Amino acid sequence: MVLGFILKLSNVLGRISDFLIAFGPAGLFTVALLDSTFVPLPSSADALVIVLSAAAPRWMVLYALTATAGSVLGCWILYRVSRRAGRRALARFSPAKQQRVKNWIDRYDALAVAVACLLPPPFPFKLFVITAGVFRFNVTRFVIAIVAGRAFRFLLVGYFAVQFGDEARELLARYYPWLGLVLAVLIVCGFVVRSLIKRKPQSVVDSA
Repeated sequence: MVLGFILKLSNVLGRISDFLIAFGPAGLFTVALLDSTFVPLPSSADALVIVLSAAAPRWMVLYALTATAGSVLGCWILYRVSRRAGRRALARFSPAKQQRVKNWIDRYDALAVAVACLLPPPFPFKLFVITAGVFRFNVTRFVIAIVAGRAFRFLLVGYFAVQFGDEARELLARYYPWLGLVLAVLIVCGFVVRSLIKRKPQSVVDSA
């Protein structure tokens, strides 16, 4: 019975995705918005950016920025709802995952949210958004992190679409998880090195 309901829901969401795709950038904005809030759609914003950019390469930047705008708005809505709901919003996640994500945000601040934007499913990106809302992470830094992470991701996806056309989806499915992981590691390493460099002069002053 539950499986049947899930299949029906998946079919409905699939029809909604197909309907929205016909509206081009407006449909892309809507898909990105819904996919970033509570309605995971079968046709993700990544896939739609690929379709549109492969068909009209000169509009790729517009499509990437449209997807970014929809995703940012969707994340902001989820952040606000989670902030109002409090810890109830985290109920479906295990305590271990909750604590791990909170520790990352506490330690790396907006950088943790930006890196989470780059990583593909099954990485729990929405858990970062919900956690940021529940623990009242600064909304300005939150939005900046989402804009930076999503813009980079959609521009990269669009670039692949322009270069490889319809094959971009298969290439990204094969290589993007590793590419996203490498980018995330490089960003974190850069943050750590920067923190050490800033801390070193202070240590010299203290020892003097």
